[in-house]
Amino acid sequence: MSLLYIILNSVFILVCLGLITVILLQKKSSQGLGSVAGMGNSETVNRNLGRTQEDQLEKFTKIGGAILLVSSIALCLVK
Repeated sequence: MSLLYIILNSVFILVCLGLITVILLQKKSSQGLGSVAGMGNSETVNRNLGRTQEDQLEKFTKIGGAILLVSSIALCLVK
């Protein structure tokens, strides 16, 4: 195995564990699919610009998902 493959595999595993942790820390939304379609309440307008813990967890989830996607594609190309 190449060193690049081992490094990418380690990053992939760490990101997976981090995403599991971040997702489990998030509060469950009771809005369901209505929030996806934009039918949620107008409370999201006054959100302190990403300063709440929920906003930070959501941001980490998006960043972790992007890193997971890139590292999984890189793992497929390296192998």
